[in-house]
Amino acid sequence: MDRKQLLIVEDDPGMQKQLRWSLESYEVLLASERGSAMGQLRRHHPGVVLMDLGLPPDADGFGEGFTLLRQILEEAPDTKVIILSGNRERQTVLKAVEMGAYDFHQKPAEPGLLELVVERAFYLHAVQDENRRILQTEADTPLAGILSRDPAMLKVCRSVEKVAPSSASVMLLGESGCGKELIARALHKLSARHARRFVAINCAAIPENLLESELFGYEKGAFTGAARQTLGKIELAQGGTFFLDEIGDMALPLQAKLLRFLQERVIERVGGRSEIGVDVRIVCATHQKLRALTESGRFREDLYYRLSEIVLELPPLRERSGDCSLLAHHFKNRYCASESRRRLTFSAAAMSAIEAYGWPGNVREMENCIHRAVIMSEGPQITIDDLGLPGPSAQEENVNLREAREEAEYRVMVKALGRVGGNIVKAAELLGVSRPTLYDLMHRHRVR
Repeated sequence: MDRKQLLIVEDDPGMQKQLRWSLESYEVLLASERGSAMGQLRRHHPGVVLMDLGLPPDADGFGEGFTLLRQILEEAPDTKVIILSGNRERQTVLKAVEMGAYDFHQKPAEPGLLELVVERAFYLHAVQDENRRILQTEADTPLAGILSRDPAMLKVCRSVEKVAPSSASVMLLGESGCGKELIARALHKLSARHARRFVAINCAAIPENLLESELFGYEKGAFTGAARQTLGKIELAQGGTFFLDEIGDMALPLQAKLLRFLQERVIERVGGRSEIGVDVRIVCATHQKLRALTESGRFREDLYYRLSEIVLELPPLRERSGDCSLLAHHFKNRYCASESRRRLTFSAAAMSAIEAYGWPGNVREMENCIHRAVIMSEGPQITIDDLGLPGPSAQEENVNLREAREEAEYRVMVKALGRVGGNIVKAAELLGVSRPTLYDLMHRHRVR
C-alpha cells in the first residue's frame, strides 16, 4: 500500500511484462490504449506515466500517442510523463518533450537506467507536491500575498504582526505599487476586528465635493439628488477597519472634519443634525512625504500626529535585494496557469534585465510586465523583447575591499536563491559551492 503508483501505457504484452519486472518496486498500473490509460489516470492519479507513442489503432504512427500525451498534461499537468522511443524516433521524441513530456528512455529498456529515470521523476513530483502544499498552507495566512526575502521588508512584516492586535492608528508610507493595501488588509486580518468589514477609499480618486458624502454619508434631501439616506464609508466599517489610501491628497476642509472624528469618534452625516458614534480602526497610506506637506501647510500637523501613532515605511522594489527575480518567477508561474500556457522560463538576458531595471511602478508594474510577457512570448523562454525592458548596464561602486566582498557575496547569494525559487541544491550548483557552504553563507548573512 505504501508503494508509489506508476502507469505504463504499452500495447505489446511482452514489453508490458518486461517493464513490470524491471519496475517491481512500484505499484504498476497497465494500459494498452488511450481510453484505458485515461481511465487509470483519473482513477488512481499516478505521479509518473511511462508510455509508448505508438498506440492502437495507429500502432505504426504517433498520432494516438500525442493525443494521449496532450490529454494527460491537460488533466494532470504535474504528472511526469516519460516517453519510450526507438532509435529512429529522435524528432518524434523532441516534439513530445516540447509538448511537455518530462523525459524519454530508449528501447530496448535498460532496467537499472530506466529505474533511475523513473525514481528521479517520482522525486521531482514529490518535491513539487510538497511545495504546492506549503504554498497552500501559506496562502491561508494574512501575509501570504507578500513575497520577499529582503530584510527591510521582512522587518515590516514582523512589525505588522506586532501592531495588528492593538487599536493604534497606522500610517503606511511608500511609493505607489509597493503593497500598502496588502499590508493594510493584513493588519485587519490579524486584528481582533477580522470578523468585521475592511472598508477602503482612495482619497485621490474621488472629487473633493463628493468625498465628504462618501466618508460620512448623507441624509435624504441633503442636496439635489439625495433621494434616500445613505451611510458613509466610515459608518459602514463599524467594528472593523477603515483604510484611507492616498491620505496626502485630502483637501484641508475635510482634514478638519476627519480630525474631529478621530478625536470624538462620532460623525454627522451631510444634512444631518445628530451625532453617530462609530468604532473603527484607522489605517492610512500615502506615497507623499507627509512631513514635508505639514511644513508647507498642505496637511494639518495635528491630523498627522493623530494618524501616525505607528508608522511603517515600505521599501521600493528596487531596494529589496533578490525580490525582483523572486517576484518575476511568482508572477510568471501564476500567469502561465491562468493563461493556460505551458511552463515558461526566463532567458539569462531577460532575468538580468529584470534585476537591473529600476521598476518605478514597483510590484504593480512588474506584475503587469510579466503578464504581458507571458501572453506575448512565442517560444519556451521569455526574452527581453517580450518584457519590453532595456538591457542591463554596468555600474561602478566606490567601497573598500571588505565591504565590496561582503556586499557582493550577499547580493549574488540572494540573487541565486531568487533565480531558482529558493531551491538550495540548484542555488549551490549555480554558485559553484557545496550545500554546507551555502548554508553557512545564509547563516552568516541571516538569510532564511
